[in-house]
Amino acid sequence: MIRNLLPTVWRRSESPLRRAEDNPFFTLHREMNQMFDDFFRGLEVSPAAGTRSWGSFSPSVDVREGEKEVTVKAELPGMEEKDIEVSLTDDALTISGEKRDEKEEKGKGYWQRETSFGSFRRVIALPEGLNREKVDARFKNGVLTVTLARLEGAKAKEQRIAIKAE
Repeated sequence: MIRNLLPTVWRRSESPLRRAEDNPFFTLHREMNQMFDDFFRGLEVSPAAGTRSWGSFSPSVDVREGEKEVTVKAELPGMEEKDIEVSLTDDALTISGEKRDEKEEKGKGYWQRETSFGSFRRVIALPEGLNREKVDARFKNGVLTVTLARLEGAKAKEQRIAIKAE
């Protein structure tokens, strides 16, 4: 009968309460979670990345194109400039880095140590006409700001496209 599979907590008429570990659904749930954790361990993508590691950490990036420059801002909370690498190619800006966190707590009769880490890489396509000699990167309060100056005489090209109704 299905009623016997449900935890006693959900069946108010019965007592005493059974422990959650004795329930077959809780056991199945715990085993499935363990199976997925084992499968994704070591990969950059993990369904539990927000709780145990930063394997799928991808910083938010904002790109603004102005008359004289292109500005790229990346949110990198909890990181330091020494953990971040910025590189420029002809048509793209690459921001990469490794985020690592270690927590240690000691008390009477116990010692707990937790380490989380993960790497990221964002490639941002850039428009033509940028001056590769005038690039400025600054990092403040967890925000990386990269400013790329435009070449003299280069303007953002914009072409209007007519929309046809059907």
